[in-house]
Amino acid sequence: MLHGSCACGRVRYEIDGELVGPMSHCHCWQCRKHSGASFGTTCAVRSDDFRITAGEAELRYWESSPGIRRHFAGCCGTPVFKRLDAIPQVLGLRLGTLDCDPGRRVEDQVFAGSRVPWVELDPRLPADEEGAPFPERG
Repeated sequence: MLHGSCACGRVRYEIDGELVGPMSHCHCWQCRKHSGASFGTTCAVRSDDFRITAGEAELRYWESSPGIRRHFAGCCGTPVFKRLDAIPQVLGLRLGTLDCDPGRRVEDQVFAGSRVPWVELDPRLPADEEGAPFPERG
């Protein structure tokens, strides 16, 4: 069982199952902006395994593009997960919200072509060079 929460602790969740798919550092502009960090670290979790245990009324979302809802804690702004209408059986979890070790490590670096110039890629991890160069938005 995995547990997580928002920064202020009002929104809490648990995962009764495994994280699925690769654990990734994503360097795309959206993950940077949505996380407020140089990259976002994410992994998928099955919707059926994910449960909000406290603060559900605090959850808000915004639709970043059609069919993609990014859920965050309205009380403190912490991004928690995203839900894609096209793939309702999985959620994209922001791993920085975990309160425990998931027992796995990051496996790759995606959209590395969009990385910020002050971040060095981890040479031990594969990195795709997809993505528009920084800064791609004017």
